[in-house]
Amino acid sequence: MTALLVALAIILLCIGLLGTIIPALPGLPLMFGGTWLLALSSNYQIMGAPTLISLGILTLFGCIMDYLAGMLGAKHSGASKRAIWGSFIGSIVGMFFALPGMILGPVIGSAIGEFIARRNLIAAGKVSIGTVIGLVIGVVAKIGCAFAMLITIAVMYLIALF
Repeated sequence: MTALLVALAIILLCIGLLGTIIPALPGLPLMFGGTWLLALSSNYQIMGAPTLISLGILTLFGCIMDYLAGMLGAKHSGASKRAIWGSFIGSIVGMFFALPGMILGPVIGSAIGEFIARRNLIAAGKVSIGTVIGLVIGVVAKIGCAFAMLITIAVMYLIALF
């Protein structure tokens, strides 16, 4: 039973790590599920409640950053409220159109929102670039959270060896 839990946990961790790069997969929640299975396989002796709670907070932070990064990038580039709402709506609509929609949805939404607000194509382009930069920062933050989870797991198991 323990071997099955460990094998399933490793599979979830690998798929989750892949999901941090591919937007269609919920990478961090899958990694947290794998971490929970690893903790369960050792009867919570190696990774207990404090570790799981901190990794859960890290997972939540990474997921929130992934969804809000495009909006924050648009806001930092001087976007209007309509552009920020356009980025948010574009990210929600983009989820239904696979990978291109998840990338282009917030960008197109923020550009449309900015164009409606200011009737200026150059300002809409600047906001779109800010949104793209925000999306890239969000992916980097998500990958950072994933590696922080993997490092935490490795350190906890190394500590358990000694």
